[in-house]
Amino acid sequence: MQQTAQKAGINSTISAYFARAALPSQQETLGSVVVEVLRSGRTLNRKAICMRLLTRIDKASSPEEEQHLQELIKLLFCE
Repeated sequence: MQQTAQKAGINSTISAYFARAALPSQQETLGSVVVEVLRSGRTLNRKAICMRLLTRIDKASSPEEEQHLQELIKLLFCE
């Protein structure tokens, strides 16, 4: 019985790891956003990137993804 509890704990830890690992890195996400902006023919600037990130937040499928995108928006306005 103790072994079953340990396996359950390990399984949840592994699941949590892969859930976090499934999110792209900040560089990958920003790269993807930049490509979207450029392909749309818009001028690449902070406002265009911010608007794309906000659109992605509206479509986010998890709280982790939403947090990831909010952190990127914060980076745009750090000085």
